[in-house]
Amino acid sequence: MTTGKVKFAIVGMGHIGKRHAKMIEDNPDAELIAVCDVRPAEETGWNNSKVPYFKDFTEMLSGMDDCDVVNICTPNGLHASQAIAALERKKHVVIEKPMALSRADGEKIIFKALQVSRHVFVVMQNRYSPPSAWLKEVIEKNIAGKIYFVQLNCFWNRDDRYYLDNGWHGTAEMDGGTLFTQFSHFIDMLYWLFGDITDIKAGFNDFAHQHSTDFEDSGSVIFRFVNGGMGNINFSTAVWDRNLESTMTIIGEKGTIKVSGQYMNEVTECNIMDYKMPEIPPSNPPNDYGYYKGSAANHQYVIDNVIQTLRERTYVTTNALEGLKVVDIIERIYQQK
Repeated sequence: MTTGKVKFAIVGMGHIGKRHAKMIEDNPDAELIAVCDVRPAEETGWNNSKVPYFKDFTEMLSGMDDCDVVNICTPNGLHASQAIAALERKKHVVIEKPMALSRADGEKIIFKALQVSRHVFVVMQNRYSPPSAWLKEVIEKNIAGKIYFVQLNCFWNRDDRYYLDNGWHGTAEMDGGTLFTQFSHFIDMLYWLFGDITDIKAGFNDFAHQHSTDFEDSGSVIFRFVNGGMGNINFSTAVWDRNLESTMTIIGEKGTIKVSGQYMNEVTECNIMDYKMPEIPPSNPPNDYGYYKGSAANHQYVIDNVIQTLRERTYVTTNALEGLKVVDIIERIYQQK
């Protein structure tokens, strides 16, 4: 069991890496002892001279004997190899979504974590949003009865401002695809609430990004849940100028639920037999990256979960097997191409 402050190091100092750094620095039970990026500190905008800055990940690992946790905030295609390298040094790891770009690589992470008895935390911060927590309770308590149909719509904007401003976004090797980079949080929500899917059929197209990405910008997926019921996913990053919505509609035996907004941040329909919906706290605002926005800014809960788990006061909110399952589902959807 970890006592005292939990010591973190971060690799990858882009938008999300700096977000992790702020959440660690704001937590009185955490200490940031090193950061790493292949770019110079001034290029990343990192200006905290009190925290050692490394440009070589291996060098950082070899010099951080007192580090407890390594946060992996690099391009998607590096997550697996860097997580395994940190685990080999017997560090716990926090991996930004997606855990990996293939099930095989995700399994390698789990194997190494079990071998060295270390935790793997996969960042799926949408689970902490109040509508998500409420939905989980409704489904677990069977309040809406049997689930018949679930529709997930994710319509966001990611245009040239996003893809041409970065060397790895849009590449097959480092990005992996729209479902991995933009919408894995919502695939996680489907799995977390309703379980695994099967009988997948899908269609894809690249409407607005043929010059800037190696993969689709839009798709439609239909499937059946292993636990019963069916569903579909409609997604696009070809929305003009700004994000439109991320919505989930649930049709159940005893009622209907719709969670709407740009980031599934508000309940707009709850019509369930003999049920009065409780008052739900407001959601946190989305992560704001300037000309585009991401999912809810809940990383403070992720960092706190790491600390409380290492102190043996709770359990991992999104564990390695759950992170692997999201990768597995996305991989099976993309096999329909």
